[in-house]
Amino acid sequence: MPAQPTAQDAAIKRITSPGNALVKAIRALHQKKYREAKGRFIAEGLRILAEAVDQGHAIETLVVLPEMRQHRVGARLVEHTLAHGGQVLEVSAPVLAKIARKDNPQGAVGVFPQRWERLADVDASGDLCWAVLEGIRDPGNLGTILRTLDAVGGSGAILLDQCCDPYSIEGVRASMGSLFCQRLVHTDFPTFQAWRASQGGLLVGTSLTASRDYQQISYPRPTFVFMGNEQSGLPADYEAGCDEVVLIPMRGRADSLNVSIAASVMLYELLNQDRRRTGGAR
Repeated sequence: MPAQPTAQDAAIKRITSPGNALVKAIRALHQKKYREAKGRFIAEGLRILAEAVDQGHAIETLVVLPEMRQHRVGARLVEHTLAHGGQVLEVSAPVLAKIARKDNPQGAVGVFPQRWERLADVDASGDLCWAVLEGIRDPGNLGTILRTLDAVGGSGAILLDQCCDPYSIEGVRASMGSLFCQRLVHTDFPTFQAWRASQGGLLVGTSLTASRDYQQISYPRPTFVFMGNEQSGLPADYEAGCDEVVLIPMRGRADSLNVSIAASVMLYELLNQDRRRTGGAR
């Protein structure tokens, strides 16, 4: 005798056509203009979606392969989504591949509302650090910086001017879920400088022409690590607005570092100094 449908079965919508209107709407979120218009974005993979839920982000639409409902994490995500008023779409593998725009997608995709904060609402005075990013073009670099911020206990990123979108699928993938626990602000440099005057701390930039080694500086709480465009670095007037500008030394033939690597070097120096001050092992 076949099993009787459950209440959960009845709540789940099954889709087999890539041309379905819901599928098209979710796929459109790969484009920045639609993400901005809808205030939504997509993330993929059970691990990243579980991290989002653990950080208090409700999934508005969960798209899963049928077998994911039998997976421990997948079943939890389905239950959580329905319990919080979201919708669950059960789809075929070709439909999920269309949504994720990649072969062999990771079994689940979630749609989330974006979370942007107003700079005026942020109090950074007790934080270890924030990243301040200007003109970052590669969302993979941005996502990696968010991941490193998470690793060192940083609070978030303040994006200036024409930074790339942290909610692009490439940025979300590179963050490996850290996007969901980092605060995000978008503003301009004058507004940032006016706000920072009330926060104290240190604004430190990096430059190939700086004379002080990055390890010669004592980094207080909060420190704002200011990183510029991957090719051109910080604009001259932005660099002039820093409290300190430091050099990351290089002994080999390379004449520059990838911006996410340079940010990681700086952020771990902050962490290690803070650990020494507090006597903490971590």
